[in-house]
Amino acid sequence: MSKKKRTEPLLGEALLAKVKELENLSKEEKAKQCGYYTITKNGVERVNMMKFYNALLEAKEIELDGKQASNGRGGRSASYRITVQANGNLLIGAAYTKQMDLKPGDEFEISLGRKHIRLKQIDSEEIFEE
Repeated sequence: MSKKKRTEPLLGEALLAKVKELENLSKEEKAKQCGYYTITKNGVERVNMMKFYNALLEAKEIELDGKQASNGRGGRSASYRITVQANGNLLIGAAYTKQMDLKPGDEFEISLGRKHIRLKQIDSEEIFEE
């Protein structure tokens, strides 16, 4: 019995190109051909359709549930609404700062409109130019 060498699953543009190339195959066979399968202890190939579908969604830059925290914990997704707290503060949650890839110490300029508050990120280069 010859042992088939398993390769890393395809991602991104390579995945999309391969799926297009295999358009006449079943979805299970496409997933398998793109590397989305495992071989069990008994030597049986098991196709991992969920990983395949998730890789396709990511390759097409489609997010169904927002970005999750890097520690793998779930949580609420960003609703793009906040409420003034009892102490008068507005709190912008971690879901928003993670989505914008903000780091502690990042600074913003606040401008108030009649019915809006605008935050403009201040580049660290601008601070040193003044």
